[in-house]
Amino acid sequence: MSDTWVTLVGNAATGVDYRDSAAGGVARFRFAVTSRYWDRQKESWADGQSSFYTVWARRSLATNLAGSVSIGEPLVVHGRLRIRDEEKDGQRRFSADIDALAVGHDMTRGTSAFRRVVKGDPALVRRSVTEGHNSADSYGDLSTAPAARDDER
Repeated sequence: MSDTWVTLVGNAATGVDYRDSAAGGVARFRFAVTSRYWDRQKESWADGQSSFYTVWARRSLATNLAGSVSIGEPLVVHGRLRIRDEEKDGQRRFSADIDALAVGHDMTRGTSAFRRVVKGDPALVRRSVTEGHNSADSYGDLSTAPAARDDER
């Protein structure tokens, strides 16, 4: 059986729920994708129906998500689509999950400041998860810091 790979553009509908596990961190959040269409009567863009997905991430992606994503932020999610079929209280229910391979902010709708995580530094991992993203206390004033060149890293 082949996997179905998808790339979705939408917004984080919930905060990231991060948990440590024996195999590394696991994170999940709900992701809303809303279609847009041109309403000819109103002569403006309008929102269509929203689809909701549960996005799952593991290991370093899970840790980085917990320190980087907040409710309402525009994101691009790429990963494997998994449809769950379960029966609950005699009713059959379907839900869609995404096993994320990559998640990033949608740069068409704003700016973002990337911070490389040094592998194996548990202090950086704990700090990013506990303090959340865009914390000036943990990263300094990003607006005035010069960008490091590749050869300086």
